[in-house]
Amino acid sequence: MKTLWYLTRSSGAVALVLLTVSVVIGIAAVGRLRTGRWPRFAIDGMHRSSSLLAVVFLLIHIATSVLDSFAPISLADAVIPFAGAYRPLWLGLGAVSFDLLMAVLITSLVRHRLGHKSWRAVHWLAYAAWPVAFLHGLGSGSDARQAWMLALDVACLVAVLASIVARVSIGWPARRRLRLGALGCAAVFLLGLLVWVPIGPLAPRWASRAGTPASLLAPAMHRRSS
Repeated sequence: MKTLWYLTRSSGAVALVLLTVSVVIGIAAVGRLRTGRWPRFAIDGMHRSSSLLAVVFLLIHIATSVLDSFAPISLADAVIPFAGAYRPLWLGLGAVSFDLLMAVLITSLVRHRLGHKSWRAVHWLAYAAWPVAFLHGLGSGSDARQAWMLALDVACLVAVLASIVARVSIGWPARRRLRLGALGCAAVFLLGLLVWVPIGPLAPRWASRAGTPASLLAPAMHRRSS
């Protein structure tokens, strides 16, 4: 059904935007960002709301992907990484991101039992979920080559990188090794994207190389043109 296909695409894009907002606010909150107009409790509320909405749209994204009969994606594929037959690596990255976010959500619900240090250690998984989800969208998304999706990806990437640079600059040079490590990871991720994206998602025959079964390639071309 076209409706499910459009819902899968749109909910995935919205989930990425909301996850980006959550990560950016989270990075800013680590720096104890506050203004006269936006006190700390308001920023915390925005962070919590964007995180929960990201999970909601992620669940919609998963449900519509499973219900859409076009691609052989099962509910287990959304939870068990790299076990599916459809683009296993890139779909598996989506499952990894989902599992990380679920770990954060569940531990947040029982935060009072875990203690702050344990909860905070698990909470850092949310930051790891973002680059994994970003790669999942590039590798498995049917709109990866569309101008609007590329613009959205670039905007999300710039927002996260800018927040990292801003956070690292606050209080410099305290904990310099940690800050340089964060900058190094961000730089490696960016350089990796600049090298891989032109020869990967933006290159011809990516659907086939990404692991789309041959039996689905012809129907996919017909579906896009209809």
